[in-house]
Parts: sequence; structure tokens; C-alpha cells
Amino acid sequence: MFRKKTSLPPEATYKEVWSKGDIFAKLSFFVMGLFQLKNKQWLKGLLLLASEVIIIWWLLFSGFKAISMLGTLGTVKTKKVVWDASEGVYNTLLPDNSMLYLLFGVFAIVAIGLLIFLYIVHLRSLRHLYALNRDNKHIPTTLEDLSSLLDDKLYITLMVLPLLGILAFTVAPLIFMITLAFTNYDTQHLIGFSWTGLSAFAQVFQGDYGKAFFPLLIWTIIWAVAATLTTFLGGVLLALLIESNGVKFKGFWRTIFVVVFAVPQFVSLLLMGMFLDDHGPINSVLQNAHWIKGPIQFLSDPILAKISVIGVNMWIGIPVTMLVSTAIIQNLSQDQIEAAKIDGANTFQVFKSITFPQILFVLTPTLIQQFIGNFNNFNVIYLLTGGGPNTDNNLANAQAGTTDLLITWLYKLTTQSTRNYALASAIGIIIFVITATASLALYRRTNAFKEG
Repeated sequence: MFRKKTSLPPEATYKEVWSKGDIFAKLSFFVMGLFQLKNKQWLKGLLLLASEVIIIWWLLFSGFKAISMLGTLGTVKTKKVVWDASEGVYNTLLPDNSMLYLLFGVFAIVAIGLLIFLYIVHLRSLRHLYALNRDNKHIPTTLEDLSSLLDDKLYITLMVLPLLGILAFTVAPLIFMITLAFTNYDTQHLIGFSWTGLSAFAQVFQGDYGKAFFPLLIWTIIWAVAATLTTFLGGVLLALLIESNGVKFKGFWRTIFVVVFAVPQFVSLLLMGMFLDDHGPINSVLQNAHWIKGPIQFLSDPILAKISVIGVNMWIGIPVTMLVSTAIIQNLSQDQIEAAKIDGANTFQVFKSITFPQILFVLTPTLIQQFIGNFNNFNVIYLLTGGGPNTDNNLANAQAGTTDLLITWLYKLTTQSTRNYALASAIGIIIFVITATASLALYRRTNAFKEG
């Protein structure tokens, strides 16, 4: 017979802390850090108290007002000239700065979330500290707490700054970007803008923008798949070629290809863009040799431009896969390979049944990551073609080009004449939904997930 497992009771309940705790324990439900200070945990108590005071002070004098303005984002939306009868002059009223209202409102919401998190942490500390007092156990001093943060709780120390950085520079800007998608923030409403609900999302799928969105989405998917597969297969084949028994100076050949990866990507892309230009060195040499009559439109023909960007991406991406594949190949079980050869397997069969499956098993998560990265690969497209050529009127009317990805189109919408930030934010949310769904679906199908 097996004994039924029972969960251990908590060291103390919050009800017990409230009913049996002293005045400092009770007050600590409202003022964080008091019970810690009473028990001479100076650092923890002061940090909790200061955090509560600073956040609540900011909320009272600024934050709650910013939250209250989130409903309207300001009442004056356009510049107005009004007559001041008392002074006998016309006064110009500037529109309310909706951007600041939205920004401070978002930060106020994040601050409230941070305060709630700190309060929960404080309550757990309060309950634990009460139990130590109740059971007459040793209460850690400030020095012991600091020592613990550098020993068994080192993970907390190392995670504090990254978490604060994520909160300030990732979570808050992300919330801000998402909220912009529900406004009419564009070149006509740069200062005073309003909530418009889902109109930006509707705009993505309708009119000129709708005619551009679906072709660009299809091309983005084709590009992401092609760029990922070509660099993966090219890198694996290159690694196998260099690791072949008949190849000498393996280190030299690896170094030659790694140099491509070592050069900053934007430098390689700008140089390749110059080489492939209609008047670039490649066309000049071919025309001077009388091999072609006119320039090959590598970057100005819609079809050739797409093929060219995929080819240049292979030049940049293959060395990375080659390095990783080389490490995998060098660590393959030679006994298994030799046994397969003894059984009569040729080189291709060994590759098909042993080498490639093991490479694929290790690199599948990396492939998913590369697919998502290529889906949002801004540099290759923008630095090579700038999204062009602009030969399709439907795309041109939406400020897009033939080779534009959704991410480069998003950039153009925020930097060119219309500056439709709301539409760009809506597209950004759609990109996130697509990539997040794809990455989760693909990862759940990997052996690494199934065997984890």
C-alpha cells in the first residue's frame, strides 16, 4: 500500500497574521516594509517602503491623471484660434499632446502592475517573517540576506536588472505600440489623435492597403521559407563537402567562408547591391566582354529582384549553418557510420539515413528561429532593393514595392509621406500573431519538444 501524498500546510496564513500579529504586522498590510523594519531587516524594509512611497506618490500627482486622460487622449484635437474679449486679442490654442497622455498612461498602468507585484512579494515575506517570530526561530539579518543573495538566491540577484530592463524597454513600449493600433495616429493627427477602435485593422484588409497586404504577405511567406531552406541545405552540404575525406586544408576552407560571416552584414549587402546594379561592375564586365547586349536587371526586374535577394541571403546565411553543421558532423558516431558502410550503404544512403536526420534533429529549433528571423528580415531587403522595384500600381498606391516584406512595408508607412503609425502598429500586431502562431505550431512538432 502506498501512502497518499499530502501537501504541507503553509507556515502561516494571512488570516493568522492579521488576527494574531502585532500592530506592525497589521499595518504592514497597508504600508510595506514596516514589519521588516521592526525586525531589523533594514535593507529589505527600506526598499519595500521606498518603492511603495515613490510609486504611490507618482500615481497621485501624475499617474492617475494620465490614466484618466486615456479615455479621450486630450480634448483639443486641432489647433484653434479663439477671441479673448478681456484682452482684445486672438489666442491660438494648440492641440493636446495625445502622445504624452498615452505614453504616461501606459507607464502608469505598468507602475500599478509593478506595485501589485511588489505587494504580493511583500505579503509572502510578511507571512514568513511572522512565522519565524511565532516559532521563535532565527530572523535573518541584513548581512545574512545580502549573503544569501550572493549564494543560494544568486538567481534573484542576477535576474533583477534584466527583468527591470524588460519591463521598461520591452513590456511598456510593446503595450504602447499595441495601443497605437487602435488610434488614428498619422501625419494628419501627429499631435492630437483619438481612439478609433479596429479601424486601422480594417484599413489593412480594405482599399489600397488591402490590395497590397495580401500579395506582400504571400511574398513574405515565400521569402521566409526559401531563405531558410536554402541557407540550411547549402550550409549542410558545404559542411559535408569540407569534411569529406578527400578534401585537404579543411581549416583554410572553413576560414574562407567564415570571413563572409565576419564582415558586417550591412557592408556585404551594400556591396552586393552595388555589384548587382544595372550599371554595376557585373553588368559592366559582361557588356564589355560582349556577352550581353543590355544590363541584366538583377534588382530592377520584379522576378529577378526576388531571385537576387534570395541568392544574396544564401551568401550571407550559409556560413552560419556551415559552422553549426560542421560541429555536429564532427561529433557523429563513426561506429554507426562504419557499420552502415559494412552493410553495403553508399555515401548517399549514409547521408540520408544517419547524417542528415541527426543534423536535422539538432538544428530544427534553430531552423524555426531562422524562419521567424527571415520573416522579419529587414536588412537584406531594404539594403539591397529598398523594397523595389515599384512596378505594381496596387503596391505603389500603398507605398510598397515588389520585394517589400511586411516588416519593410511597415517601416515605409512610418517614414514616408503618410506616416500612418496606427496602420503600421496594426501590421506589427498581425506580424506578431503570425510568427508567434507559426513558431509555437512548428516547435510543438519537433522531436526536441516531444522528447522533452
